[in-house]
Amino acid sequence: MATEGKHSAIAVSGLEIGYFRKKKKIPIVSGIDFSLNSGKLITLVGANGIGKSTLLRTLSGMQPKLDGKILIGEKDLSDYSSLERATQLSVVLTEAPASGNLTVRELISLGRQPYTNSFGVLSEKDKEIIQNALEITETAVLENRKCFELSDGQMQRVVIARALAQDTPMIILDEPTTHLDLYHRAYILKLLKKLTSEEGKTVLFSTHEIDLGIQLADVMIVMSEDEIYVDEPCKLIEQGRFNSLFPEDTIHFDTNTGRFTIKN
Repeated sequence: MATEGKHSAIAVSGLEIGYFRKKKKIPIVSGIDFSLNSGKLITLVGANGIGKSTLLRTLSGMQPKLDGKILIGEKDLSDYSSLERATQLSVVLTEAPASGNLTVRELISLGRQPYTNSFGVLSEKDKEIIQNALEITETAVLENRKCFELSDGQMQRVVIARALAQDTPMIILDEPTTHLDLYHRAYILKLLKKLTSEEGKTVLFSTHEIDLGIQLADVMIVMSEDEIYVDEPCKLIEQGRFNSLFPEDTIHFDTNTGRFTIKN
């Protein structure tokens, strides 16, 4: 199912994702069709190994599609150069970036690379955008710290700040709450919500925090073995789309509370 609107941030049709092995296609999921509106918080959920990371990497252009179309801002993803693509979407992966001895401000400043000259000189506008990213993510107090000194939760805020400094309409994140405690998981999810509601960003992220995703997301993408469903969380609950995510003899989804419980 597709969510349609006048201002589509990303749209796919007939998309097939997977891998190439010795020039042979190894498909994971085929026939993916949806359109996602701008300025929305979109959560991607599904069981482990279902293909969430592969879908995100394909949508961001980091991994080639096997078939179909991906449109970013009404333009085919394959028509963007790597530099042009970097001005349209930014990506935050599960793995921490190789930051070495960089300070927090230095790492966040790397988000301006698509816009700086060949010498990487920051303009006043670049510096303003970097400062804004520091303030929005509440990382200004960390700006002179070395990245290797940070906790997982602090580092996650920093890489999101770098994505913000890249100043793209869309941000894609793969499992941004992995390895975080409850407080930092909630903090990151609230921050992502803030980026859509106050900064006008389109944010697409995968997560295992399905309960929290249901509470916060404007739109959810549910990947199952049979099909991919895209809709508002309340409508997906009504359609019973969460019931088949996990074995029914182990985990039960309560449609009244929107929560998963372990069966005794």
